[in-house]
Order: sequence, then structure tokens, then C-alpha cells
Amino acid sequence: MRIDFTLKKYESLCETISNLSYATVTFEQYFSQKDIPKNCILLRHDIDRNIENALKMADIEHRFNLVSTYYCRKTKQVFKPEYFQKIASMGHEIGYHYETLDKAKGNDVEAIKIFEQELNAFREFIEIKTACMHGNPLSPWLNSNIWNKYDFKEFGIIGEPYISLDYKNVIYLTDTGRTWANKNIRVKDVIRNEDNQKNNLLIGNISTTDDIINLIKEERFPQICLLVHPNRWHDHIINWIGESILQNIKNIGKAGIVWYRKNNW
Repeated sequence: MRIDFTLKKYESLCETISNLSYATVTFEQYFSQKDIPKNCILLRHDIDRNIENALKMADIEHRFNLVSTYYCRKTKQVFKPEYFQKIASMGHEIGYHYETLDKAKGNDVEAIKIFEQELNAFREFIEIKTACMHGNPLSPWLNSNIWNKYDFKEFGIIGEPYISLDYKNVIYLTDTGRTWANKNIRVKDVIRNEDNQKNNLLIGNISTTDDIINLIKEERFPQICLLVHPNRWHDHIINWIGESILQNIKNIGKAGIVWYRKNNW
């Protein structure tokens, strides 16, 4: 049996990318450049917890001359400025992983205040040019809905991956649920448009990191966004088993939420 979701396996993924024609670009680079490389991969990391593991991933990418974007929450587990600076020193981007509607319990006026306060807290230590919503499957609010009323550009944010990317041109792949398969366990981490549904049909059946590696090797898709959550990837067997058990339990709950919403909304 091949063990997936290890840092060693992630190293194989990075090595594959480095040996192909793809360039890696950060979201700041992607949103600010007029001439985007024809073949490029946007490596995105949502740091929900375990920023220590994020630093390990950043180091792996750096060894293969890759760059990526790390979206960090304003929580005790993640808000560690010394890690931001170490990751950024390797050429990676630090972004803000906001969850302000959740924190404000749906009050958009309070939520935008929290957004500004937390963004300023990050900017005391590191430059922030892009932000990406955090999705709590148990929360009734979608954090990106704050931008139905406000404009993130007023805060010096040049782009938001769920809003600013054209997913007609960008293939979206995510390890949500500790699988690359497009299963019914994605509650908030979903691209809700017809173009992405068409892309899923083009991609076909995938579930493992080896599937992702083989897909990238084909170089069929010029632009790819890969979302990788560092807390899901471990080399130490105890941590690996613990994360696997926790994620399987969460997936059962998330599948129930998805089923309920499909049948009751």
C-alpha cells in the first residue's frame, strides 16, 4: 500500500512540477501581472492550523525553486509572525485567511471592522496583498459574502482567489477532506460555476497525489490552482494516523451537511 499525504509525497509533487514547463506564481504575482506565464501553477496553502508544518512545506518548495502563497488565520495556533517572516524570506507570499463573518456571527458591519483590525495586525509584521476566505463547514455564513457589500480593494487587497480567479481558464484541484477526489464532502471549498463543473469532467477520476502528479505530467491544462492544507501532510506515523482518523470523522459529518443542504435548500 502506498501511503499518501506525507511530506515525502509532497516533495515528489514539487519535484514533478520543477521538471516541467510550468512556472509557479504567487497570487500576488498572478493578480498584479499583465503577462501571466502561459503555463503556470498557483500553489495555495490554507493554514487552518499547524503553521510549523507550513514552514516545512515552504522549505521543500524553496529547494525546488517553487513559490507559493500561504493564507494564515488570525488564531493563536497560526498567528506567529516569526513563521511568516521565515516563509516569506524564501520568496513565498503570506496572505490573510479571513473568517470575519463567522467571528461576527453574520453581522457584516462588525465583520468588516474585524477584517480591518486583523489585516492591520498582520501588516505590522508582513506585507499582505491578497486575502482568501476560510470556510468553516459548521458555520451558516460564507465569509466571502462580505464582499457583496464592501470592496476588498479599499483595504489594499488586490485579489481574492474565490472571487478574482477566472475558473474557466484555471483548473482547480484541492486536497479538501484529505483526498483529491471531487466527493460530496466539500461544504465551503467549492467553486460554484458551470465552467468548473466542465473542468471536473475533463480532469476525470482522481483521488491520490500520484493521480495529481500524473495529471500535471500530461501538461494538458495551461493554468492550475493547487490547494494544499499543510496540517493534512505528515511523515511521522503517529501524526499521520491521527490526522487520518480526525479527517475521516470530519468527512462523515461534512457528507451529512452536503446531503442535507441538497435535499432541504
